[in-house]
Amino acid sequence: MTSSLSNTLLHRGNDHTSHTREFERATGVAWHHPVPANWVGGRRLSVVLPARNVDYCLPKVLDALQAQPYGRRFEVIVVDDASTDTTAKVIATHPAVTTGLRLPTRCGAATARNLGTYLAQGETVLYVDADMLLPPGTVADLGARATDHTVLTGFRHNLRYGVAPDADPELAADHRVTWRPPVNTPLLYSGITLREPIDGQPLEHTRDFRDLGHGRTYYDWDLPRMVVTALLAVPRTAVLDVGGFDPEFGRIGWGMEDTHLGASLIAAGLLVIPLRQAVGFHLDPPDAAEQWQHKLSTWHATLVRYRALLAEPARSGQSAKFTASMNSLLHTCEVLR
Repeated sequence: MTSSLSNTLLHRGNDHTSHTREFERATGVAWHHPVPANWVGGRRLSVVLPARNVDYCLPKVLDALQAQPYGRRFEVIVVDDASTDTTAKVIATHPAVTTGLRLPTRCGAATARNLGTYLAQGETVLYVDADMLLPPGTVADLGARATDHTVLTGFRHNLRYGVAPDADPELAADHRVTWRPPVNTPLLYSGITLREPIDGQPLEHTRDFRDLGHGRTYYDWDLPRMVVTALLAVPRTAVLDVGGFDPEFGRIGWGMEDTHLGASLIAAGLLVIPLRQAVGFHLDPPDAAEQWQHKLSTWHATLVRYRALLAEPARSGQSAKFTASMNSLLHTCEVLR
């Protein structure tokens, strides 16, 4: 009998000590330190951005990608999820974009990322949100450390609409680093209720996620939940093998598709390793509060979908099915660039 995804996770550890030490031994660069300027090592990268009504920030995000110093060229694939603003025009005209496509109808970020992954030529796919402004060197830091066996997580610092960054983004701004949950209220992910305030520091208290293997938790956190596609580097072949992102999440609402991908990759034996120096600015939209409330209204439904998938067998051997599905979708898309 095939084990469920949740049961498979119970047998997967996340002690990445030997992996990070080997990188440091081979390169002379500390894991959490930036690689030197114009670093020439590392993997072939494909940057994939799903885009939906982000013309307020996409030009700046693409400018920052174009300015990234990396010894190896990388492609930038942007998939427009049927935007109703001028996002498609930005994609079609910005010189940083290698490939730009527009979905015929709104499908959700999961499907947009899947299509970008299908088209990617790199060994590693770097998922970047279309509202994530990356400081120089971020792509090189991720590319230098990427392997076939790792899920590399970066971090984000939310910036209110209209506020220009005047310094480097702060690692502590990410909720996986500094976390102060509400008390006497069921937490959204686990459903537990905390009776006393805590000063949560998930990244620090789990020793860079090493203590989250074998299904262990930190209050409302587990290892799959640490996988966030705002800034994430993964091996392309592994994503294809598990069937990519489950597109049903995009049809239901917001969230959980990256958590499920993380769970699938962990079940396949990959290690989740953070890069503390890889922090970008998340540029909030002008209606951020309204959008957040809308997202939260669909959270319960996407969480139910995730729990159902945890009860199913861990996915593998899905590359052919994934490729056929994306090839069919590709023929319905408008080519922007």
